Amino acid sequence: MTRVLLVDDQDLVRQGLRLILDLAGIDVVGEARDGAQAVVAVADLDPDVVLMDLRMPGMDGVEATRLITGSGARARVLALTTFDVDEHVVGVLRAGAVGYLLKDVTADDLVAAVRRAAAGEPVVAPAVLARMMANFADRPPANAAVLPGLGDLSEREREVLALIGAGRSNAEIADTLVISMATVKTHVRHIFAKLDLRDRAQAVVAARDAGLS
Repeated sequence: MTRVLLVDDQDLVRQGLRLILDLAGIDVVGEARDGAQAVVAVADLDPDVVLMDLRMPGMDGVEATRLITGSGARARVLALTTFDVDEHVVGVLRAGAVGYLLKDVTADDLVAAVRRAAAGEPVVAPAVLARMMANFADRPPANAAVLPGLGDLSEREREVLALIGAGRSNAEIADTLVISMATVKTHVRHIFAKLDLRDRAQAVVAARDAGLS
């Protein structure tokens, strides 16, 4: 059973999230009211997923995410917030979150996102992802050429990274490039190793930094 830690400074929000997840058979193992409590709770409770609000008094969600992912904890952080500001999206993904959802998400989509996050899959609200992709295309980063490890990627690995950056699943990448799922997984594994990436959410950011998305 997937184990979840809820992090939000509003009691009613946490209660609502707990009800949704409980009804779906997901185990809510704890709650925290701010980032500092979340960091301690992750160490104590070892959840699979942390549903992380971003704007909280004291330590915010981005800093808490950075500390949690940097600690070596196995928990996957999924940001869940009212704000869809680009700096927040990129900031929390850079900090190591596997995804970013808005609080207007449906109950079914929230449950599906938690399960995907537990599996290490990237989860980004569709409206946010569409805007990110448009912005990335319009404003190629100045440091694209100096992304560490980029020069070690083969041409095929660069193609796979670009498709990851566009939000494609392994199955969709296999269909697009007309290669097997096993080959896609091998390419993804090599990309992660060469670019020192933890998960697909970081790969999305890496694709942007490389100017591939």
